[in-house]
Amino acid sequence: MGLINPDFQTLPELFTSVFSHYKGQSDKAPLARKIQGAYVPISYDSLAEDCRHFAAYLKNRGIEAGDRVAILSENRPGWYLADMAILSLGATNVPLYPSLPPNQIEYILNNCGAKGIIVSNMLQLGKILSIWQKLPELNMVIVMNRLEEPVEEVVDLGQAKAEGIKILQAAPWMLDGIKCSPDDVATIIYTSGTTGLPKGVMLTHRNLCENVKSCSTVIRLDETDSSLSFLPLSHAYERTGGYYLLFACGAKIYLAESIETISLNMSEAKPTIIFTVPRLFDRIRSSIMKSVTSEGGMKEKIFFWAVSTGEKYHKQLAVGKVSPLLAVQHNLADKLVYSKIRKKFGGRLRYFVSGGAALPQKTGEFFQSIGITIMEGFGLTETSPVTHVNRPEKVKFGTVGPPVKNVEVKIAPDGEIMLKGPNIMKGYWKDEAATAEVIKDGWFYTGDIGVIDSDGYLKITDRKKHIIVTSGGKNIAPLPIENMILDSPYVDQVMIVGEKRPFLIALIVPDFLKLRDFAAEHQIKSANTKELIANKEVVQIYEKLLKSISRQLATHEKVRKFLLIDEPFTIENGMMTPTLKLKRKEIISKYSAEIDNLYNALNMVYNTE
Repeated sequence: MGLINPDFQTLPELFTSVFSHYKGQSDKAPLARKIQGAYVPISYDSLAEDCRHFAAYLKNRGIEAGDRVAILSENRPGWYLADMAILSLGATNVPLYPSLPPNQIEYILNNCGAKGIIVSNMLQLGKILSIWQKLPELNMVIVMNRLEEPVEEVVDLGQAKAEGIKILQAAPWMLDGIKCSPDDVATIIYTSGTTGLPKGVMLTHRNLCENVKSCSTVIRLDETDSSLSFLPLSHAYERTGGYYLLFACGAKIYLAESIETISLNMSEAKPTIIFTVPRLFDRIRSSIMKSVTSEGGMKEKIFFWAVSTGEKYHKQLAVGKVSPLLAVQHNLADKLVYSKIRKKFGGRLRYFVSGGAALPQKTGEFFQSIGITIMEGFGLTETSPVTHVNRPEKVKFGTVGPPVKNVEVKIAPDGEIMLKGPNIMKGYWKDEAATAEVIKDGWFYTGDIGVIDSDGYLKITDRKKHIIVTSGGKNIAPLPIENMILDSPYVDQVMIVGEKRPFLIALIVPDFLKLRDFAAEHQIKSANTKELIANKEVVQIYEKLLKSISRQLATHEKVRKFLLIDEPFTIENGMMTPTLKLKRKEIISKYSAEIDNLYNALNMVYNTE
């Protein structure tokens, strides 16, 4: 069936057409959330009603077309409701990551001149109350959770909806005739940026609607489909793919309780499609490997036989010829192994869509070998966001696929990827200089370096900003080297350093679970992680790893030394952006003394490079 209404031009048009399509069908639901241990659906009719009531409340409080209203919340039904109500008034939604500290929230709310904000709970409300006096334009704060005790000038969502009912009874025409045009700004998404202050990306209704339409031609969905949502809705990728696209096709969205409960929620929600990021696959893969190796014996042998059978099968399938014997073996492997793994994902999963960061080729191949398709895609907040995605009928790992419909691509002489299409942002909010830097003659300059292969599939080789220029003048793309290091089960995170230096070094965050298993096996006693990573036998693991990788690299690309880091890079410690990208500058600055020591100790040897 695909899109319920292929002609929508604005998001309110999309919402209205889907709500009217399902009017009166109480057994159909766009959302389901966990209540007391079980998933409970929210019907289209009740969501539509809530949306009308909340919109009436907002309008009565003075929210007009073009006003900015922020949402500071985790994924929950109130997020979708708030978004729909804000947009239905022609106002602009400004989503904020719940992980943001008060000072960053203050900057964004002042920068966009937000009139109102809807927060999820007391923790988020506390952040707003601590900065409210510095926000002259903010005059409305609503909290989704019930207020147990009154807070001055704050109402909860339940009160707001109840008031909205009364407002509409008194003035039934209140929401009539609100105009919203395709070129109006629907949302301002602040990109966290790995450097400098966040910039507000203005996405119009046309940008988002056209992107939903383009995606729907690649990822065929209908009302038999369902998804499990756990990526933040503040991120353009989850917003377009995991919300607007699914809603437009009548698919059902199950809300995961938390990152920790994803595997349990998968078995309950039985999703057919999941939008996610590569880090989840690393977790799933290591938990599969852990359960297999812990059982050992025959089960372990059968599992590895099934993986290698899957690899051979897909290699032959790619060239169009599968030998009859291999087909029989693959069938058996499916019964013994793949089907059991699929059952853990709920048994209905058609595919994972991966974005937000590069998917290591080996990860994609591993999942393919056990019968699970990962379709890797690419895009930026500025492109609404999807510009490329692998096709279910032809997945090429190591690439992000061909462009989606309506997106033009070309590669600049220096290798930068340039994009054009109806999904390209209007510009950065109140920042014409930054806009002019990235949009020239209608082309958006992505800042990513890539190549297009003979099938039209795009391969991203690095970020332009991340290219390392050594003191010897060599240009090195760190991403491919980092991915090779990340292939080791003993590595959780890695960052290559070498700008204006004579050679490369790696900052490595070990996989401490794996490392502790190794320590137990080799009777290595350590009081804490610092002691563990200082152990000679542990250090040797990483020495061997870098030695074996070095054989595959050019002389100037070799990683000469490494630093083992005893704590992961996280959003909380300021080493990662909310979209899980490494803040390279912050990391280098935090470990600058250790990095300098490594170089000083080695400069004597390598100063000739």
